Amino acid sequence: MTTARQALTAWLDHLANERRASPRTVRAYGDNVLAYLNFMERHRGETLSTADMGTITAAELRAYLAFRRDPGESGEDGLSPRSLSQSLSSIRAFHRYLDHRLGTPNAAIGLVRGPRIKVGAPRPVSEDQAHGLIAELSLDPDREDWEVARDEAVLTLLWGCGLRISEGLSLLRRDAPLADSLRITGKGGKTRIVPVLDIVRERIDTYLAALPFALGPDDPLFRAKRGGPLSPRHVQATMQTLRSRLGLSDRATPHALRHSFATHLLGAGADLRSIQDLLGHASLSTTQRYTQVDAAGLLAAYGKAHPRA
Repeated sequence: MTTARQALTAWLDHLANERRASPRTVRAYGDNVLAYLNFMERHRGETLSTADMGTITAAELRAYLAFRRDPGESGEDGLSPRSLSQSLSSIRAFHRYLDHRLGTPNAAIGLVRGPRIKVGAPRPVSEDQAHGLIAELSLDPDREDWEVARDEAVLTLLWGCGLRISEGLSLLRRDAPLADSLRITGKGGKTRIVPVLDIVRERIDTYLAALPFALGPDDPLFRAKRGGPLSPRHVQATMQTLRSRLGLSDRATPHALRHSFATHLLGAGADLRSIQDLLGHASLSTTQRYTQVDAAGLLAAYGKAHPRA
């Protein structure tokens, strides 16, 4: 008899090796489904087999979601609507695997609806704020010149090419000097081509000229203070420090630079389909969220400039 936990292990292996999901995605799916299995086994008082997974009712799943929303005296924090929705999405994906790969369908799972989530517009930083954040790096007395050059290169890359942090930090030494375009592998292993601005190329060249470490062709391009690969946490912490100095909100994150890339293009007249390709969005509906930002900026400018506003 195959247990549900054994099936979970096989599913996570399938996600990592066959679907090429990122380690972060695999970990999130695994945590969500493991919490679900723990609850169901406590609820039923027995170890669940894969056959048992086909008998879980909609009422039981709703009870689990209610528990995660308000765990009561368990000492755990309740999940937000967005986190609860992500948890339900993971559970549904696991049950689809049980159905398609192990022949254990469960139609009841499809009857459960997740919480309603208000999808907000992306929060970009303005062009002036982006310039200010990068310029502020040179005023840090605690960083060596090469570290300043590195951070300028990283932030300019994220802003100028619309990359996620993980995509920017995935560049290797052999990728530089940068060509006129970059082939980026994004979420789900999907590749896309993004153009490289002269300023991005110049900042990376400046960083490499100052870099005190010798790198092999397959070494990560961006290095930490002691020579190891630069971590996403460093980039996030750097932005946190910069926005504090400049009095910006906590929405001024590295990912906000990617949002700025999209809204600047939209404001300059680029079409949504082109922006979708440059950002690597799987769905056009995701890219369409940027029209809300552009419209909001237009109305704000109208309110300031129109004589009857």
